[in-house]
Amino acid sequence: MDNLDGANGPVPVGRDRFAFAAWLFLRLLALIHLIAFASYWMQFAGLIGPHGLLPATRYFEAVHAQLGNGAWSQLPSLCWLFGADRFLHVLCAAGIVCSLLLFAGVAPPVCLTLLWACYLSLVAAGQIFFSFQWDALLLETTFLAIFLAPWAMTPLWRRVEPPRAARWLLWWLLFRLMFLSGAVKLTSGDPVWRNLTALVFHYETQPLPTTFAWYVHQLPQWVQRASCAIMFLIELPVPFLLFAPRALRHAAALLIAGFMVLIFLTGNYTFFNLLTIALCVLCLDDAWWARLLRRAPAAVTSARHIPRWPLAPVAVFIALFTVVQGSATLRRGTALPSAYWAAERVVGPFRSLNNYGLFAVMTTTRPELIIEGSNDGREWLPYELPHKPGDLARRPDFVAPFQPRLDWQLWFAALETPDQNPWVFSLCAHLLRGTPEVLARLARNPFPDAPPRFVRVIRYEYHFTDAAERVRNDHWWRRTPLDYYVEPTSLR
Repeated sequence: MDNLDGANGPVPVGRDRFAFAAWLFLRLLALIHLIAFASYWMQFAGLIGPHGLLPATRYFEAVHAQLGNGAWSQLPSLCWLFGADRFLHVLCAAGIVCSLLLFAGVAPPVCLTLLWACYLSLVAAGQIFFSFQWDALLLETTFLAIFLAPWAMTPLWRRVEPPRAARWLLWWLLFRLMFLSGAVKLTSGDPVWRNLTALVFHYETQPLPTTFAWYVHQLPQWVQRASCAIMFLIELPVPFLLFAPRALRHAAALLIAGFMVLIFLTGNYTFFNLLTIALCVLCLDDAWWARLLRRAPAAVTSARHIPRWPLAPVAVFIALFTVVQGSATLRRGTALPSAYWAAERVVGPFRSLNNYGLFAVMTTTRPELIIEGSNDGREWLPYELPHKPGDLARRPDFVAPFQPRLDWQLWFAALETPDQNPWVFSLCAHLLRGTPEVLARLARNPFPDAPPRFVRVIRYEYHFTDAAERVRNDHWWRRTPLDYYVEPTSLR
């Protein structure tokens, strides 16, 4: 009986069933894909299009010249078959259509497979602009969701109980994501994590802080230390509770989801927070959702899933592979077995079984690249990016779940040398030429009629202002010049 537990009394209907949770999880995943594909479609022309900063067609040609006929196995993408110019539009459009169909519940495994293939193709073409951990997380989540979804062509799959092995694989993904994110902070040896002062720096040095981050940054240091300790509690011991009895599993999922909401309020991390919350949703059984929604759980119906005989060995392989993979994080310098590297050479390029760990080393300063143009070499006018700091009086804004990928990549470039980021020189060249596709990625072009004769890039160190400065000059930021990142240059 589903609702009786003998001498222990009634048990909630839907306890340890996950039909509704799987239904909601797949819809959230569809929404995240819709956001990801629509976001990238708006940007790729200026990033990897034919007139972008790093044209994808040239990239594929260079990879083929270096690797020959085996290039596709090291860089799997449908672009090898259909090109990398106009076909990028097709990939984005197909991703949006499949997202909508998945949301409607039409042929979930087919939609998930196509979403995975389209997004993998974009990641391969995107180069540094698609090198973020949440891109890998979305690929892995989508790949594992294929085993979770029922094999049905109609939108009547909401009440279908997912396979236990598929559900556990997604729980295992959530565990690895959280636990490894905490572990790398300790194994990296970074002293600011170990002495709990990392959050003293984090809110102002993260790539794209929000308005709320400015206010949290003003809190006293003891609050920042306490917050850091709570963060370690959520990232290290709490993930183990995902495999504990029902009440503890629910508590762990809710703690992680609440943690993601706090991260969302203080930093723009695209769809990462929403995707992690979607994984948490899958940990809450139907009885929990019925109590929250104050309605009885729907009866579970039968439907076909992927047969057990291929799912079981795949699940075992994924578990073993990711355990060995994660061990390298826990014990740095550990020699991994040759069998692992043999498997890694095959599955690694598909970016669907990944290691995780954000902010292993905390950035304690915030260098920013400010691009300026001039017609006479004396008067310089700044370009403004849509969401990264520039104008000292501009309020940090909320942009997630959209990801302005040029803004993000400029944050990384400022932490390195120009030689490590030759694409910045390409950006300067396009500004001197006035390339429309690249100019569309800017919030303000100070030369709307004709491109400037000269461009330079200055590196500044940015800090949040304090409350007194905000009152005095209405600035959110203050800055100090550091050096030239690109000295004044022209097309000649």
